[in-house]
Amino acid sequence: MQLTRLGRKVACRITFWPPVRVETVAAVAILRSRRTFPPAGGFIILRGMCNLYSQTKAQEAMRRLFAPQPLIDRLGNLPPQPEIYPDQAAPIVLRGDEGLEMRMARWGLPSPPQFHSRSGIDRGVTNVRNTGSPHWRRWLGPAHRCLVPLTAFAEPLGKGRGNAWFELAEDCPAFFAGLWVPRWTSLRKLKDGETTDDLYAFLTTEANAEVGAVHPKAMPVILTDPAEWGTWLSAPWPEAQALQRPLPDGMLVRL
Repeated sequence: MQLTRLGRKVACRITFWPPVRVETVAAVAILRSRRTFPPAGGFIILRGMCNLYSQTKAQEAMRRLFAPQPLIDRLGNLPPQPEIYPDQAAPIVLRGDEGLEMRMARWGLPSPPQFHSRSGIDRGVTNVRNTGSPHWRRWLGPAHRCLVPLTAFAEPLGKGRGNAWFELAEDCPAFFAGLWVPRWTSLRKLKDGETTDDLYAFLTTEANAEVGAVHPKAMPVILTDPAEWGTWLSAPWPEAQALQRPLPDGMLVRL
C-alpha cells in the first residue's frame, strides 16, 4: 500500500468501503463531502504498489555480504521464499545494540488510526512514499531503518492480468530501503486478537524506465551498493534520504 496526501491527482483503488475509484481531484472533493475521507491534509491509503516480492538467497550468502563485519543471525532455519505477501514474515537486516543482525519481521508498518477498520483491525502499510508525513517522521532515524533482502519484485498489470516480475539485470545482491518498528502491539486479524510484532515496510520513489512501463507512478527504493547499505543503516536522515531515488534505467529486467 502507498500512503500519500490528499490534494493530488490519483488513479488507484483505496481501502475504504464500499470500494471506489478515485481519478481526479474533483472526485476526491466529492468523496470528502460525503465524509468518506479525513480532513484536508490527511491521508489516503492506496493499493496497487509493490505488494509481492521474493527472497531466495541462502542465509550464509547474506552473511557473507557484510563481511568482515559480524552479522548476528536470528533467522533460524530460513527456507527460500519465492512469494512474500503483505502481513507475512520475512528477513530484515538492521543495526541493533550488538551490531548488525538479521531477524524476521512482519510486513506492514502501523497504519494511521483513522485507517483501522471499525473492529479495530490495522492491516498495515507496506510501502512508504511520503517521508515528510508526521506519521513516519518518528521512524526515520537509524534505529528504525533496515535492509530488506530481495531476489525479485512484482508490480500488478491490472485486473485479471497478473503481475510483472522484475529482477536485477546483473546478478548482484539487492535490498529494499526499509523502515522497521519493534514490538508493536496491534490487531492484525480478529481471530488472532492483539499481537506484538516487529513490523517493517520499505520506501518507494519515482519509477525508472523498466518499472514505469508497467507502473508509471512509483517503484520500490532498491540499494545495490554496499556503501549505500551502510549509509542507509547509519547516516543522519538528510544523507540517507538522498537514497530515496529510482534505480538507473537499464538495471532491471522484466522476467
